[in-house]
Amino acid sequence: MIPPIDNSLLQSNPNFALLYSKLTNTLLNPDASTKDDDTPAAKQREAVRKELDKHRLKAAKHHLLTQAIATATPPEQKPSSRSIRPQPRQLQSQPQQTQKQDAAAHLPDPLIDLLLLLPPLLTPSSTDLPSSSLRLLLASPPLVDLDALLPQLAPVISSSLHTSALTLTRLAHPSTNPSYLHRQIPSLPDRITAHLLRPQTTQRTSLALARLQTLSSLLTLLTSHSQTLTVLVRLLEQKHTLVSRNLTLQASAASLASQRTEVDAEQALWTIRREVYDREAVQALRNYGAHLRDARVRAEERVRGLKAELAEYGVGVEGAEAKERTMREMARVWQQMGRQMSDAKGDLDRLQRR
Repeated sequence: MIPPIDNSLLQSNPNFALLYSKLTNTLLNPDASTKDDDTPAAKQREAVRKELDKHRLKAAKHHLLTQAIATATPPEQKPSSRSIRPQPRQLQSQPQQTQKQDAAAHLPDPLIDLLLLLPPLLTPSSTDLPSSSLRLLLASPPLVDLDALLPQLAPVISSSLHTSALTLTRLAHPSTNPSYLHRQIPSLPDRITAHLLRPQTTQRTSLALARLQTLSSLLTLLTSHSQTLTVLVRLLEQKHTLVSRNLTLQASAASLASQRTEVDAEQALWTIRREVYDREAVQALRNYGAHLRDARVRAEERVRGLKAELAEYGVGVEGAEAKERTMREMARVWQQMGRQMSDAKGDLDRLQRR
């Protein structure tokens, strides 16, 4: 893998940046292998890689077959697609049919023995057995009857492989309806190759670049922290020097002088007040203030009385709007009649003067 370089280093060294760009983009792959595939060494590596892929595929098939035999179970009995409502006689015979199905679901003893013996024999540790023991196993049941048991063994292994494939399909297609998962089994290898077995070189490069960016950010943070400490030390030095102390004392003296001036001004104000307002004027002002307070109380009582009188006529009372309108109409008529009587009196006075 090509080690990543910090961007600040590349920016400060343009020639090295050109060399690094040529190496990473033109000459080398992300895993540091050469992009020149025409050399004999590259062809030899390609041949070794293909041979390794063949051995890997063979080992994977062997592992899957061994795992399927080790986890094999009887295939489930699927009910018929056409369901017929059972008659009373059929309901009575259901316990007998259930017993027959349970008996059919159980594997025969030779097949069970074969399923128990095959996984250990298929593992690499089986080569440690003596040749005499292997010959004895192969010459004894159920291995001697392997050809006869193959028609019964094949559905069991097929069911186990199908179950494993469904499990992988469910992981690869989590949003698919479970009843349609079997349709995705043919595309499972391409799905795994595209998403689960893709190279991790890009991710490692991204991780290394993220680490470099983190280190660069940390370096910037430490630089800012050191600058802050430097400024803080300078401020502390300025605060605790003789000049700063002298300025602090002068500011304290000015503050005390301003406070003393404020006290003197307040004292002079009270002295002037005593000279302008004698005892008789102060007493008169106090009496006048009491009179104003009493007048305000009487005015408030008068307002409350008038509001109570208006409330009797329905003014300002909820639910008495009709009464209020009647009183307002009577007041309007009274005012109109008063104007008419004033006009009549004026006419009579004019007639008498004639």
